[in-house]
Amino acid sequence: EADLLRNVRKWADTFGWLCYHSWTSIHSPQGFPDLTLVRDGRIIFAELKRDGKEPGDAQYTWLNALAEVERQTEGKVKARLWRPANMQAIMEELR
Repeated sequence: EADLLRNVRKWADTFGWLCYHSWTSIHSPQGFPDLTLVRDGRIIFAELKRDGKEPGDAQYTWLNALAEVERQTEGKVKARLWRPANMQAIMEELR
């Protein structure tokens, strides 16, 4: 996940996204997505996972709640589960 995080943050910077990642989530509620990206009136909440690893229940709760917001905002708010296998699609979405 560290390589994926590094690449996504690099692309976000390259393509002009503001990017927030908590250094540690020890004192935060469980499940909040790893990255929050903002650009041009859009926001992406992205959970990063290694290929083959599934999010936990709390992570799915957040992703599902944010996916409902995505439906109601016509895509201006996006909830994503990104994996290394999706690198090309991730880069295209950030472009």
